[in-house]
Amino acid sequence: MSTAHIESKLEDIAPIVLMPGDPLRAKYIAENFLENAKLVNEVRNMYGYTGTYKGKKVTVFASGMGIPSIGIYAYELFKFYNVEKIIRVGSCGSFNKNIKLLDVVLSKGAYSKTDFDFLLDGNDKVFVLANEKLNNKIIDIAEINNINIKYGNTITSEVFDLYCDDPEKFRSNFPDMNFLAVEMEAYALFYLAEKFNRQAACLMTVVDSLYDKKSISSEERETSLNDMIKLALESII
Repeated sequence: MSTAHIESKLEDIAPIVLMPGDPLRAKYIAENFLENAKLVNEVRNMYGYTGTYKGKKVTVFASGMGIPSIGIYAYELFKFYNVEKIIRVGSCGSFNKNIKLLDVVLSKGAYSKTDFDFLLDGNDKVFVLANEKLNNKIIDIAEINNINIKYGNTITSEVFDLYCDDPEKFRSNFPDMNFLAVEMEAYALFYLAEKFNRQAACLMTVVDSLYDKKSISSEERETSLNDMIKLALESII
């Protein structure tokens, strides 16, 4: 089978999917963490790979940037490919003083002012929770592997917040819920998982901060990224 955006056969996609935004990050994960990885999608260069991690079949499938893009791929993976779990692994920014560069954030729930839910289903839902069972598994695995994560609510924005002329005005658009981070995809992923009665989670590395402006090396970024990927993979076996 195939869809308008995915050329994979049904058996090519695992029930568990890691979903980075960047197609080249999907390639990186497949080449560095999976065994016997096979390219199963390259429509629009949105790479998908399926292989095994410690004997467990897993697919890594890029989502692209923003709610519309992840909305397409998560919808099709859940509905047409019978995917049971999707863990988004990506990057984020923060305007929380307690969050530092390269912290790993696990989203408890995502707040958004998007019309995604209204246009898809006629709903008006500004906040959607991640799957609690999957999040608890990730938290347990983080403790076992001594990976420090920050757990709390996040914002899914339809604009790249660093481009806003007034960061304080941007922040004032959202309720005072002690948000840990800002990114652009989690709300749609959580919403679709809830719609199809599946599981979804979102792990992110902080790469921009309103308060933490220190310089970080490429090696530090890679280490933090790898910790996040390892945490996601360990959580699904």
